[in-house]
Amino acid sequence: MKDSLIALSRDALNSLRDLAPIVLVIAVFQVLVIRQPVSGIVSLILGGLLVVAGLSFFIFGLRIALFPIGENLAHALAEKGSAVWLFVFSFVLGFGTTIAEPALLAVAEEAARVAVGAGVIEDTPEALKRYATGLRLVVALSVGVALLLGVLRILANWSLPIMIIGGYILVMVVTAVAPPEIVGVAYDSGGVTTSTVTVPLVTALGVGLASSLKGRNPMTDGFGLIAFASLTPILFVLLYGIARQWI
Repeated sequence: MKDSLIALSRDALNSLRDLAPIVLVIAVFQVLVIRQPVSGIVSLILGGLLVVAGLSFFIFGLRIALFPIGENLAHALAEKGSAVWLFVFSFVLGFGTTIAEPALLAVAEEAARVAVGAGVIEDTPEALKRYATGLRLVVALSVGVALLLGVLRILANWSLPIMIIGGYILVMVVTAVAPPEIVGVAYDSGGVTTSTVTVPLVTALGVGLASSLKGRNPMTDGFGLIAFASLTPILFVLLYGIARQWI
């Protein structure tokens, strides 16, 4: 218990240190550029303390729970010697963490509202919900496929740069024929998948798997899954936009 409190305190201090430059920049602009009194100073201080507390508990939770879970499951499946279960776990992990990603939920809802303004969908609650849900499912599916490819790359020892470069070449080709209104959403979808929920578990999966395989280096082979998780949503959402034109 004592060690946990010490570790949590250390995370809180690190969070304060990391947030200090942001607070400093905002303060400088407020005083020297905007030159207006700060309203709601009590609320700002309380909110800042809540942010520090949230970051501290989040980082602490990553270290004691999420990272060990991902690594231990990868170790266990690798030792079991079943590639099928490893692929199933990778896909479910990618799909499940992405569909629960708060950033994706926010982007999907905003994209649906913008789609109404662009005349892409009708301005009804059902159409908004259907568009947002479809976008979330496509992105979640793409991350599941990304982890499948990433795990296959680790097992087969394929070249990461070649796969990533080839993937982005394909993205550029598909971008040229995709509807203009979906391009921006697609490229932003690649960013929202690398957020708070997805990154820790995906990273732990790659490192744990590479550590369990003979002849694999966790540093050179364990990382790279996040790159796939950023690439495939762009491609899948572009294809989703093309498919909607014909439906």
